[in-house]
Amino acid sequence: MPIVSTAHAEWEGSLFEGRGTVFFDSSNLPQQEVNWKARAESHGGLTSPEELIGAAHSSCFSMALSNGLAQAGTPPTKLRTQADVTFQPGEGIKGIHITVRGEVPGISAEDFVKAAEDAKAGCPVSQALAATPITLDAALEQ
Repeated sequence: MPIVSTAHAEWEGSLFEGRGTVFFDSSNLPQQEVNWKARAESHGGLTSPEELIGAAHSSCFSMALSNGLAQAGTPPTKLRTQADVTFQPGEGIKGIHITVRGEVPGISAEDFVKAAEDAKAGCPVSQALAATPITLDAALEQ
């Protein structure tokens, strides 16, 4: 049975002078404020759609990689995944760069990179964002 996750946003005013609030309906996480300046200039304590995409992508990727590693018999001790989402005003999202560092006993560096590439391809968020260039930097930590 499919699971539906829900969030909604409320916006007041014009694009450049207005502001909005994002509500996380499914999880009841604290609401987050958004505005154009946070998206196109500096965050100033507010979030942006791109930061939310980065959060979704980094968590989905981490889950996919953890699962792939465990299925191969080398479950991770720890994964740290960062997703840098590049937004160009007037052009849109230009790319996503995923950086992952892992503590994975019993795996070679090459096998870790391969598992990370597989996770990038198989992660549902990566698949949903397939029209966006996604790059990867994967390495083991000791």
